[in-house]
Amino acid sequence: MRTNRIRTTALAATALVAALSLTACGGNEGTKGAGPAPAATTESTAPQTPQTSETTAPPAETTSTPGQGKHAGGNGDKGTHSGTETAAQASSTARTTCTTANTTVTVTKVTRPINHLLLTLKNTGSGLCDAYYAPHLGFDGAQSVFPILKDSKPQAVVTLAPGEEAYAGVGLSGEPGQGKLYKSKNLSVFFAKRNGSTYDTPAKLKLPAETYWDDNGFVTYWQSDRANALMY
Repeated sequence: MRTNRIRTTALAATALVAALSLTACGGNEGTKGAGPAPAATTESTAPQTPQTSETTAPPAETTSTPGQGKHAGGNGDKGTHSGTETAAQASSTARTTCTTANTTVTVTKVTRPINHLLLTLKNTGSGLCDAYYAPHLGFDGAQSVFPILKDSKPQAVVTLAPGEEAYAGVGLSGEPGQGKLYKSKNLSVFFAKRNGSTYDTPAKLKLPAETYWDDNGFVTYWQSDRANALMY
C-alpha cells in the first residue's frame, strides 16, 4: 500500500509539472501571437497621421507663438515700431507722374552716334515718379510732334527715386539727303500721362548751337540706362 501511494504521488507530481509546462508554453505563444496584430495595425495607419501633423505643425508654430517673435525682436514694442516705420516709408514713396513740377530736363549733343541728342530727366521731388512712354518733342518751327521710335519701348515703365535719372535719345535725321533739314534753337519737351496723353506745360530747353533735324528723325522712350537711349 505504501508503495502504491508513493507511485500515485509521483505520477500526480509528474502530471502537475507537465500541466504547468504546457500552460507556460501556451501563455508565451498566446502573447507572441497577440503582439503582432496591434503592431501591424499601428504600422499601416501611422504614416498618414504623422505626415498630416508634420505638414501643418510648422505654420501653427510660426504664427501662434508670440514668445518667439518677441524674443527675436527683443520686445513686442519693436514690432509695432517697425510697422509704423513701414507705413511711413510707404507714404513717403508714393508714386506720381514725372512732370515739370518734380523734375528737371537737360539736353546735350553727343559725339556717338552722330546727329544725336541726349535728353536727361532728373527726379528733383521727394518721392517716386514714373516716366511714362516717350517725351513729346516740339522743335521751334515744326508743324507736328517729333516721331517716336516704337521699337525703343522698354519692358517696364521707368520709375525714378529722388535724385535718379532717365534718358531719351534723339536721332535728329535719317539717312543723309533723304529729307529737308531744319534748324532750331529751342525745344519743348512735353511729359506723357499714364493714359498716353500729355500735360499742357512743357519743359522749354535751349538747343545746342547748329542743331539741324528732318522729318525722318525720332525720339526714344524714356530709358533707365544712358547706353540704351543712344543705341538706336
